[in-house]
Amino acid sequence: MNYQEWLKNKDLEYQNGVLHIAGANTIDLAKKYGTPVYVINERLIRERYKTLKQVLDSENKNNQIHFAVKANTSLSVLKILLSEGAGFDCSSVGEVHTCLKAGAKPEHIIYTGNMFTNDDFKFAVENDVLVNLDSISQLKRLARIHDELGKEKKIISFRINPEFGAGHHVHTITAGKEIKFGILDNQVIEAYLKAKGFGFKQFGTHIHIGSGIINPYDYDKAIDKYLGIIINLADTLDITFEFVDFGGGLGIPYRPEEDPLDLEVYKEIVVKRSKEAIEKMGMEKPAIKVEPGRYLSAEASIILTQINTIKNNGYKLFAGVDAGFNTLIRPTMYGSYHHIISCLQNEDRKEMKYDIAGPICESGDILGKERTLHELQEEEYLAILDSGAYGFIMSSSYNSRPRPAEVLINNGEDMLVREAETYKDLLKSQIIPDHLK
Repeated sequence: MNYQEWLKNKDLEYQNGVLHIAGANTIDLAKKYGTPVYVINERLIRERYKTLKQVLDSENKNNQIHFAVKANTSLSVLKILLSEGAGFDCSSVGEVHTCLKAGAKPEHIIYTGNMFTNDDFKFAVENDVLVNLDSISQLKRLARIHDELGKEKKIISFRINPEFGAGHHVHTITAGKEIKFGILDNQVIEAYLKAKGFGFKQFGTHIHIGSGIINPYDYDKAIDKYLGIIINLADTLDITFEFVDFGGGLGIPYRPEEDPLDLEVYKEIVVKRSKEAIEKMGMEKPAIKVEPGRYLSAEASIILTQINTIKNNGYKLFAGVDAGFNTLIRPTMYGSYHHIISCLQNEDRKEMKYDIAGPICESGDILGKERTLHELQEEEYLAILDSGAYGFIMSSSYNSRPRPAEVLINNGEDMLVREAETYKDLLKSQIIPDHLK
């Protein structure tokens, strides 16, 4: 697709020379709420959910979408997805707690952690949340906690590592023999046999191979291996599955030259193959679960930031802004690309190359390198796109800079959904001992 279509697919367009998100004027938003600020587009979250649901339903209506909460824990985002019918995939007790506070029912939450503590297990069991185990060794402790709390051992699942992984960065590939997640093929029979021995009555299975996958064929080998494992598991132990979970990892086009993930190919590889494999096993159809994170939320949010410095050191041109890697760490942590555009359509100016630099006291605080933009001026505004996944949730108060506000756009109205932190907030948890007062 061409550049304007690429922007419009993210519900962004220039109107009368000003960038608008979901019909809202970005410059007005920046002036009203201050910068940096996260702006969330409710409409796009709903559209992404409906699109994925329709694709899954077209092949197998017995499916459930669980939002990967680690991507975005904004209560408003969770409420939006909950109202659409989503469940949730959680990786910590904190995420489970947040989903329960958002109104999610325990049966719609899957807790896929790793390196579980006893306290993690206790919280999950007390709240009737399904635990997706990451290691055989964890099973004994989980069973004991069920017994101590007098809770029935209903359903259990294990995360299976199919050894074929994919992702946008080495740190986001979550399958392979040297990866810390899940159990390998040669451990699967033992895991479920022990689960039966401990008294668990119902079973699910799960994989997750990585994050930010834009090529659906990256799922190919992992899905074939996974289906082979669970067919062998069902035959060997004569068990049926309540669900078969394919994890998430669905990527989005961060760069203008990238096309969106082809959901029809994804459906053929993941949903259709699984449906055929399940039919061959002759069991009652288990639910097909998927766990997208960034696919649902990333494109629905932008960061608005103000230019405070145009600096030419004689070698390189910098545009200094008030957002840094404390606001969005992905470019520094992963080398991730986020498209950055001006909120003012200034095509009458000449094109220049800038490094978009934040205010953090480290040379790695560059949000975009060598970006070609029409000449920028101090006090103008920029938009950092696709920041709704692993954006605010990974922000910090490094350099004692308060975290920004979040604003939601819905039906042309803007509303504050998270207040910006204050300097007082940065210190509120500290206690000065008496001898230092």
